[in-house]
Amino acid sequence: MRALADDCVHCGFCLPACPTYLLWGREADSPRGRIYFMKAALEGRPLDAGTFRRHIDACLGCMACVTACPSGVQYGQLIEHTRADVERLAPRSLADRLFRSAIFALFPYPARLKWIAGALRMMQRLGIQRAVRASGLVSFLPARLAALERLAPPPARNPAAVPSLVRADGTARRRVGLLLGCVQRVFFPDVNHATARVLAAEGCDVVTPPDQGCCGALWLHAGHIEEARAAARRLIDVFDAGNSSDALDHIAVNAAGCGSAMKEYGQLLRDDPHYAERARTFATRCVDVSELLAGLEPQAVRHPIRARVAYHDACHLNHAQGIRTPPRQLLRAIPSLELVDVAESDVCCGSAGIYSLVEPAAGSALRDRKVAHVRATSCDVLVSSNPGCLLQIASGLLGQEGQGGRERQERQDGPRQIRTMHLVEVIDASIRGGER
Repeated sequence: MRALADDCVHCGFCLPACPTYLLWGREADSPRGRIYFMKAALEGRPLDAGTFRRHIDACLGCMACVTACPSGVQYGQLIEHTRADVERLAPRSLADRLFRSAIFALFPYPARLKWIAGALRMMQRLGIQRAVRASGLVSFLPARLAALERLAPPPARNPAAVPSLVRADGTARRRVGLLLGCVQRVFFPDVNHATARVLAAEGCDVVTPPDQGCCGALWLHAGHIEEARAAARRLIDVFDAGNSSDALDHIAVNAAGCGSAMKEYGQLLRDDPHYAERARTFATRCVDVSELLAGLEPQAVRHPIRARVAYHDACHLNHAQGIRTPPRQLLRAIPSLELVDVAESDVCCGSAGIYSLVEPAAGSALRDRKVAHVRATSCDVLVSSNPGCLLQIASGLLGQEGQGGRERQERQDGPRQIRTMHLVEVIDASIRGGER
């Protein structure tokens, strides 16, 4: 890690790209400031543990600094391993440990999330959630619990599983595995169904192993390296079972954070004698769904969608994976659709995995900044490629009385009602008949 930290020449190009530096203007909350703390820890210099933890915790891990850096500093690896050191060197309060433990006990486990979804569905049917929000009681909750409640998505009305095999329309051009995700699978299964339909319409056989678990992204980006490695091994085994690694041309991912982590498997498991080569092969086949679709000659007819659409760049798609053009290319191919960009499109919305939950003040400030830019576009639909981003932005668009992050607005909130949609949902709508 010391060699990676030494790559930073402290030029300052990262400063205007860093969301927390934009918010607070503090050197210690910029990438080069955090690298200073990292070097101090690596060299064993005197360092206040609480200060060290606070500035590392404040980093979103959005990788905007990686895009801006002229020296190629691998900040992603630095922050992930430093977060592991933080857990070792800077003990947290009991309340902090319990809250984080609860998150990691739920979010990477779809089976457990289904119980949460069931409880949410019951609360919504009985009108409890709406009544609580309308009463203003949420404002009396601790900030982290209030953030969790605000981001609670509406449970899927029809959480049917994606078939294990969806045949291509016509002659198959590709054989593609599909990652289901954790939150995506439980709360937004329509996105997975839309992904399978779009890929099939474009000539792909879609293979979806039903027993797949978490990809490890949540663990990895929080510095829980060993847990991330265990999740990576399990996912590799699931996709290899019954399918030799040569059987799948690609593994398609429709959540930016997941795709970013899976493309790192070769690095993550490089020292594992049993998985190193398998992980490298697996990682080379992982693609974002927009990346895959943009590389295929379109065969499905796109029908018109007359809407003004703003596209938000998910950080782990734009910065971590370097994918910016393909989503816009796909949207521009839809007849009658007007595509507009959001100002400060490179700046994080404040979601960043679990960041909006553990750092609610900073997450809310970045969300509100993003929402203001979204509203300024006068768009009808806000589109992104990551469920966390869509939840975060929608919570700001809907406000405290909205019915979760994904439903249509039931009230006029500003000059336009803005709906949030995943990129593949828009493409799917166009292929299936556009405005019909």
